[in-house]
Amino acid sequence: MPRTLAIIFLGFPLALPLTGVGKAEDTKKPVIGLVMKSLANEFFKDMQEGAVKHVEERGDLTLIPVGMHSETDIDTQINAVENFITKKVDAIVVAPADSRALVPPLARAIKAGIVVINIDVELDEAAKKQAGISLAFVGPDNRAGAKMSGDVLAKALGPGGKVVILEGNPGADNARQRKLGFDDSVKEGQLDLLDSRTAHWETEEANTVFSNMLTAHPDIQGVMAANDSMALGVVKAIDAAGKSGQIKVVGFDNIPAVQPLLKEGKLLATIDQFGSQMAANGIDYAMKALKGEKLEGWIKTPIKLVTAPGS
Repeated sequence: MPRTLAIIFLGFPLALPLTGVGKAEDTKKPVIGLVMKSLANEFFKDMQEGAVKHVEERGDLTLIPVGMHSETDIDTQINAVENFITKKVDAIVVAPADSRALVPPLARAIKAGIVVINIDVELDEAAKKQAGISLAFVGPDNRAGAKMSGDVLAKALGPGGKVVILEGNPGADNARQRKLGFDDSVKEGQLDLLDSRTAHWETEEANTVFSNMLTAHPDIQGVMAANDSMALGVVKAIDAAGKSGQIKVVGFDNIPAVQPLLKEGKLLATIDQFGSQMAANGIDYAMKALKGEKLEGWIKTPIKLVTAPGS
């Protein structure tokens, strides 16, 4: 009989056949809870698959991954952390949907003796200080990545190019950092920023938000989307408006769904932050911390600019 790993997906436990992963009842192996954002987002699907594969290869721990219903379903993440505290897991690796809201439950986890590793989205420094905790951050330079992507758009449009920004969740630090990076590109490239609104990382919301932007500003020439899921919604809206090829788009994440858009020139650039490796790195750091290694500061993970051919 194949060994299994319990997967909690959208609050429902599933059994997934795995090889090289310890049984959940094997108390000699540490149990690590992985708290991700929406598994409807390909980036986090990729993250989960990478984490599960990594655990199979390691074979020295049990992993329990948890996802959210949507990018704004912060309560599910909070409940997942509380559940892991009750289960007395050894460590929690978390990509918080909100940089402040997740601090109190994670502080409770730390006080319960659970190792916490913060990946992808940095927790708020002031909130951590108020809660009396200190955590290393394992993740990319979101501001630098957004500027790299935004600079491609700035170069394509030239000074005076009319652009808009679609932001991520207002409460998430990576959304704030990517907005700052795009702002850097706007300023340096002397672009004309017409509007900046959140679409909460979601494809359909981005489609609606950008359609409204286009109605208000029919002269839009370029779009900076803070993730590729939103970029998909933007491209769909551009096509529906009959403006395909007239409005240039850049994104962030390099998810599989945007690869055809890059080839077709509908997406000029995106940023690969190697999501499949990020959770795996977090798991490795959790195991190191469980062995007594002290983790501090910002442990930077790689980013890479991916551009459309000829851009």
